Amino acid sequence: MALTRKLLKGMGLTDEQVDTVIEAHTETVDGLKDQRDTYKADAEKLKTVQAELDQLKGGEDWKAKYETEHAAFDTYKKTIAANEQTAKVKEAYKALLLENKVDDKRIDSILRVTDFAEMKLGEDGKLTDAENLSKAIKTDWAGFIVTDGTQGAHVDNPPKGGATITTRADIYKKDEHGRYVLSTAERQKALAEHPELMK
Repeated sequence: MALTRKLLKGMGLTDEQVDTVIEAHTETVDGLKDQRDTYKADAEKLKTVQAELDQLKGGEDWKAKYETEHAAFDTYKKTIAANEQTAKVKEAYKALLLENKVDDKRIDSILRVTDFAEMKLGEDGKLTDAENLSKAIKTDWAGFIVTDGTQGAHVDNPPKGGATITTRADIYKKDEHGRYVLSTAERQKALAEHPELMK
C-alpha cells in the first residue's frame, strides 16, 4: 500500500503532521534509491572483474609454469654438478696417465676419446679403481708409453763421449720411433739447468 496524503488524512492526522510524515518518507525513499543505484553500479563492476578473473584463470596456468621452470632449473643444477664431477675425474685420470709414463703430448688426445661415465673418485680425490685402470692404460695406450729403454743418458751424468746439452734441439731430440730421447722429467731438469735455452 502506498503512503499518500489521503491515507494519512484518513488516519486523522493534521495537515502539519501529514507534511512531516511525507517529507520523512521522501527522504527515506530517496536514500534507498541512492543505495540501490550504488549497489547496481557495483554489481556491473563485479561482472567486469569476474570476466577478467576468468580470463586470467583460463589464459595461463601459473602453477604449471612454475613447476616446469622449477624442474628445468633442477635439471640445470644437476648438469652443472655432473660437469664439475666429470672435470675432477678427468684430472685424476690425467694424473694416472702421467704416473704410467704416457707421453704427455698424447694425453689430450687420450682424454678426448675416453669415457669417464664409469670412473668414480674416492674421498682422497683419486680414482677408486686405479689399479685396474693402470693395467688398461698399459694395454690400450702401450704405444704412447715412454719406456726407460728409449730414454737418453741422464743430463746430470752425461756419457764420456761428450753428449752434453747445448741447444733446445738436444733437449727435444727424438729417436727413430718419434719418441723423445729424454723423459719429461729430464727435459724439465735440463731446461731448469739451462734457462737460456727457454728463450
